[in-house]
Amino acid sequence: MKQEELQEILDAHKKWINGEDGGAGANLRGADLFGADLRRADLRRADLRRANLSGADLFGANLRDADLRRADLRGANLSGADLSGADLRRANLRDANLRGADLSGADLRRADLRGADLRRADLFGADLRRADLRGADLRGADLRRANLSGADLSGADLDFSCWPLWCGGLAVKVCKRIAVQLAYHFCKLDCDDPEYIAARNAILDFANQFHRVGERGKLEKIDIAKAPGAGKQSGT
Repeated sequence: MKQEELQEILDAHKKWINGEDGGAGANLRGADLFGADLRRADLRRADLRRANLSGADLFGANLRDADLRRADLRGANLSGADLSGADLRRANLRDANLRGADLSGADLRRADLRGADLRRADLFGADLRRADLRGADLRGADLRRANLSGADLSGADLDFSCWPLWCGGLAVKVCKRIAVQLAYHFCKLDCDDPEYIAARNAILDFANQFHRVGERGKLEKIDIAKAPGAGKQSGT
């Protein structure tokens, strides 16, 4: 699609959004928008199903509540974009730049996010069931209340700052590196319960394989007999 034609659609869509005469909702279903310049474009509630947006520049674009089911967004620049409430089921976001994007409440079921940059992205309440996040960068991402049930996080980079422990947060496929990282964090808990200490000591060698152990410090076994909680009933 030529940029001039696209601009006409965007102008009509803006009028439609604002309730002005002569407006029309953007119907870009199946449109070829490869490499299109859509920086800061207002595409709220637009129909972009199966659209080819690979390599497109959508920096700061407003795609709130847009329909992007099965859209091709490979390598697209979506940094700072507003995708809150958007429907991205089965969308291809492989290697996309979603740094700082707002994906709160977005539907990303079965979306392909392999290698995507999701640093500091807002994924609060997002539905990521069965999403493919292999190799994605999720450092600093807000995953509170996100549903990660069945998602594949193998090789993903995340700091667990907002890792959800509910809504399927642990029903995910991970690689050994992430499992080790989780074990390390578990072993860092401040808990003097003898049962916890026994469980901690049992996985300590595994936890100390953490790739940042040199920076964070190697964990040592705790003598249960010398622990403050020794001799007490668990939970008391």
